[in-house]
Amino acid sequence: MSTSTRTDRTADGLARRILHEAEQAGLRVSERLPTERKLADDLGVSRTVVRHALAKLEAAGAVSREVGRGTFIRRFDPSATPGTPPEANSPIDVTDIGPADVMAVRLLLEPQAMPIVVARATGRDLEEMRRCLTGGDSADTYADFEVWDLALHRCLMEASHNPLLMRLYACVETARHGQLWGDLKRRNDSTERRAQYQRQHRAVVEALHTRDSEAAVQAMQAHLADVRRNLLGSNT
Repeated sequence: MSTSTRTDRTADGLARRILHEAEQAGLRVSERLPTERKLADDLGVSRTVVRHALAKLEAAGAVSREVGRGTFIRRFDPSATPGTPPEANSPIDVTDIGPADVMAVRLLLEPQAMPIVVARATGRDLEEMRRCLTGGDSADTYADFEVWDLALHRCLMEASHNPLLMRLYACVETARHGQLWGDLKRRNDSTERRAQYQRQHRAVVEALHTRDSEAAVQAMQAHLADVRRNLLGSNT
């Protein structure tokens, strides 16, 4: 296992621990968590790991971070903690599925889900999509950008309000947590590529906001085709 993968999994566990200990300490929704420095001291980890754990909690909707004010609890729902995607009770191990196979399934599944999202997405769903876009804009490392990328694509699927689709997508998301996917994505990362993906993400969300199914399908197809090309070097 690579050092970055171990760090990411450490942040997953730390994120769950932060939320659990806040609840045990009697903190309530809308109350502020301790500072990054205090969390690092109390938990015996670096501030970098704490910061990444808080980014995961923020992307999952469990906390909100406000510049100059601190980090505030949004909810204690266990499904709002990172690590294992919701409903990911797959009978097979999908964490080491090859990236080519992951992309093939994503291209089958995600674009065709867009008309369902157009028909069923609520105002709150659209607001959450924009929150994830904002998080992606503010990410300055590969790890933090990947957190928000995962959160946005999960948010898009959740906006379908289709339980079966969510179960199918949970397997895809679990595969995206695997080391094969993570190592390849990390090697292909660049600031320019993140900015490119954000433009594509924004095109998808804007099409959903205007309830334009055709544009949403095309925007998602173009985005995933670009991801596949960047990762695998071809359209096959």
